Amino acid sequence: MLLLLLLPARAEDTTVVVSQAADTLKAEATLQPEEPMDSIDIRLFEWMLAGLDTTPCLSAPDTSELPDNMYKQRLQALPCIVELPYNPIAKRYIQRYIKYGPRHTARIMRESEYYFPIFEDALSRHGLPYELKYVPVIESALRPMARSRAGAAGLWQFMPSTAKRYGLEVNSLVDERYDVYKSTEAACVFLQALYNIFNDWNLAIAAYNCGAGNVKKAIRHAGGKRDFWSIYPYLPHETRMYVPLFIASNYVFNYAGEHGICPDSIRTDRMLTDTIVISQRMHLKQVAEVLDIPIEYLRYLNPQYTRDILPGNKDYRLCLPLNQTTTFIEQQDSILAYQARQLIHDRRTEIDMAQKTSIAGGYMVNGTMFYKIRQGDTLGSIAKKFHVTVSQLQKWNGLKGTNIYTGKNLRVSP
Repeated sequence: MLLLLLLPARAEDTTVVVSQAADTLKAEATLQPEEPMDSIDIRLFEWMLAGLDTTPCLSAPDTSELPDNMYKQRLQALPCIVELPYNPIAKRYIQRYIKYGPRHTARIMRESEYYFPIFEDALSRHGLPYELKYVPVIESALRPMARSRAGAAGLWQFMPSTAKRYGLEVNSLVDERYDVYKSTEAACVFLQALYNIFNDWNLAIAAYNCGAGNVKKAIRHAGGKRDFWSIYPYLPHETRMYVPLFIASNYVFNYAGEHGICPDSIRTDRMLTDTIVISQRMHLKQVAEVLDIPIEYLRYLNPQYTRDILPGNKDYRLCLPLNQTTTFIEQQDSILAYQARQLIHDRRTEIDMAQKTSIAGGYMVNGTMFYKIRQGDTLGSIAKKFHVTVSQLQKWNGLKGTNIYTGKNLRVSP
């Protein structure tokens, strides 16, 4: 799972990862404060933050240089189950949030008005700490359509295999990693499973990023020590920053006002929604045109339907603006009949092909099909599987030859 804090504006650019070099840490992080972060990493981090200033929110003068005991006292005052220790590494990310990312933070705070109640409801049902709601802040910056080059997707950045393991539907028509409710449920089960392995929330959070196997390996290298700061030097680089970023997110969201970070204006239209269960095959365009709802807004509310189609044959959830739900129920027959031939019946072959493609292992991103290369695959066998030519695969992926590599993602449609 890739780290996606401070996401660039375009979803396809969401794989920028910031790493840092650090010496061995002891329990409370004895890293010398004057030790610099890697200069390239700093520039990349600051570039990302600068590129995210997309709201009219303005920050107060720089307040990032506070006494250490002030940061520490504020973290200790938070009502959290997850330990949030203060140390030089956490300080760096807190300061960069405050100094370079106030408008980015304002945007996420605006989006959190919609998403955090959903996260908190699920966390409460599963008996998990509320502060875990900041994991998707790190993973996707609360962008529901975020997708990494490695194939992780959605608010919680599930890989396809992990998503399916935790009950999410992922195929050419439906990708429930983008469904805020279902992906949140899956993330809760996943986080609980990780906590059951390590009995430590910081280790569980680290494992959410890099996998339980990598955390177990780091524990072995650390001589059996089972706390994040002891295994820190033995973790993958991006995971080393993961827990410090989690600490920084908790701090900044709770103390934004003290640093002059003003929340962006709340989008109440995105908050007032309702959900209807549909078992018939339906196209979002039918709903959009009959109810006069912008199709882009319907896609925003229902990002899991990657081709705008609710497949039918079982219950699927349709999210609508709250003031449209009664109208939808009253006009459901008219909606289902509207351009049904053009949008549904005449596209049956295409839809069936999409379902077959999903069986072959393909997945959709913004209308384009991709395939993760498996061991034993050749360019010819993949072309045959997806009914395209080798030359087309070469053109779509910028390949000069036929060499491909296991684990890479290949574009298999125009």
